Amino acid sequence: MRPRQGEVLHFSEDPTVESFVPHVAATARQGTAYVWAVDAARAPAYWFPRQCPRVAAWVTPTSRDRDVEGILGPGGGDRVHATEYRWLERMRTVELFAYRFPAHAFEPMGEPEPHAHVTTRAVRPLGPPEPVGDLFALHAAAGIALRILPDLREFWAAVHTSTLGFSGIRLRNAVPPIPG
Repeated sequence: MRPRQGEVLHFSEDPTVESFVPHVAATARQGTAYVWAVDAARAPAYWFPRQCPRVAAWVTPTSRDRDVEGILGPGGGDRVHATEYRWLERMRTVELFAYRFPAHAFEPMGEPEPHAHVTTRAVRPLGPPEPVGDLFALHAAAGIALRILPDLREFWAAVHTSTLGFSGIRLRNAVPPIPG
């Protein structure tokens, strides 16, 4: 489940949203109210239940071989996602939906490369939300290794200090919580 050309996606467990209104997220580091969405490159990091803590790591042009081999490892491909064992059942059973929006209604956010797309205006989806489906099947079809770990801290520490591209989402929900 990725956006088509000229689109961005917002993932939600609520299939009844008709209009997205900007708000300041409880975990926001800024005070501006936004509606958030992601592009095709960032969409796989949202193939999880909303509150699920996760770490994503991927190869970039500047990634060192030792990081690729040591963190992604054999069979890891170019991208690995990790979460905790306690989220397995929720990943199997969650009903996740994708809302499509026109990309031109959003601005990229993040430096040196965008990690999200945001708008400060209310926006309506292009159509009804689409069921995302089996999250494990999505990962497999995309060639993304999925690791299930008892604790994300060690993996996060390795990824966060590596030359790999990385993302940590909802890490405050990890057990124990990982500070942001």
